[in-house]
Amino acid sequence: MQYAARETGAEAQQLSFKVQIRNTGDERIALSDLTIRYWFTADVEMVDLKSECDFSGVTGGCANVTRAFHAASGTDADHYLELGFSAAAGSINAGATSGESQIRIYNREVYDRMTQTDDYSFEATTAWTPSMQITVYYDGELAWGVEP
Repeated sequence: MQYAARETGAEAQQLSFKVQIRNTGDERIALSDLTIRYWFTADVEMVDLKSECDFSGVTGGCANVTRAFHAASGTDADHYLELGFSAAAGSINAGATSGESQIRIYNREVYDRMTQTDDYSFEATTAWTPSMQITVYYDGELAWGVEP
């Protein structure tokens, strides 16, 4: 899992980041078998949160990237945004990446400021970085990262 922040300030009107999955194995992996979790602390009511995919390098782009919010029970994050992929998104060849997906989380009504520095998955870097705080699941089983 590689990550880069799009917004690096301690507070922002939206949590904005890029992710891509690198296949370090020897076989092709269907993207539909993978999910990604970005762990954060909601600074606004969950009913007001929304996510957007601004760009994705997977086949078919953002139309093939699913997004859903879930509550979490950890102490370092109370929610996560789970990204998934439809079968039409394609696969990742051995040694290749999925291509980047650019994602935003925000308050749909007023764009309230959100604190990023208390978010488990946030790192203030714009350079592609392997991130253990963003988890990847293969067929529902943890394959990369450390849950909060």
